[in-house]
Amino acid sequence: MPRGQASGAGEVQPGGIEQLSERQMSDPQKYRHRFTFAKADPMRFTSHLDLHHAWERTLRRAGVPVMHTRGYNPRPRISLGLALPLGFTSECELIDVWLEEVREPDELLQALQSSAPPGLLIEAVQSVDADQPALQKQILAATYQALLKEAGNISELQARIRDLLESPELPRQRRGKAYDLRPLVESLEARPADGAGILLVMRLSARDAATGRPEEALLSLGLDPLAARIHRKYIHLKS
Repeated sequence: MPRGQASGAGEVQPGGIEQLSERQMSDPQKYRHRFTFAKADPMRFTSHLDLHHAWERTLRRAGVPVMHTRGYNPRPRISLGLALPLGFTSECELIDVWLEEVREPDELLQALQSSAPPGLLIEAVQSVDADQPALQKQILAATYQALLKEAGNISELQARIRDLLESPELPRQRRGKAYDLRPLVESLEARPADGAGILLVMRLSARDAATGRPEEALLSLGLDPLAARIHRKYIHLKS
């Protein structure tokens, strides 16, 4: 998702900040905000659940009036987007946060940037229409970059990529279940990396029950995922 782009009815300001619309200002149930953030090296091995807890602590430290769920065990009403596997970094993670009261996006951005732990880099905020579907249901695909330091000859890798893309199916096993990886690979290319090595760029499906995993794509090319540094570059949402 391009940084600073708005899905709601507000006006986008420089630096990824959006001003609230009159409708959002007048309706206390419409204070839904979407944050774009990076998960950098210090948080590479932070799990999805622990990342959720890190966001709860960050919002609390920043004094953000987060809305809570109802019931016997109220929880902050926040929703992370696509889970990022352990060891990966990212510059495009998304989280939706619902507030009890109106706050300007620039105020939220500054408060959270000063309260976030190392490795959690908050880059942009926008107001979002509360009537939109859940964040996870808006995600279509994700683009990853895998830096391969010892991948061998790039021409040979490009030939393997052509064979993969021309294959009618790619049977794989995950957690004891068979599935076809091929329809989950939307694009795949290899290019020289800056400095040394090869950069493998892949766009993989990220829909419900149809999520492609970068490590499976690497294995299908005869590459060791543990020898690659994998970074999520974009999360593609429904327009």
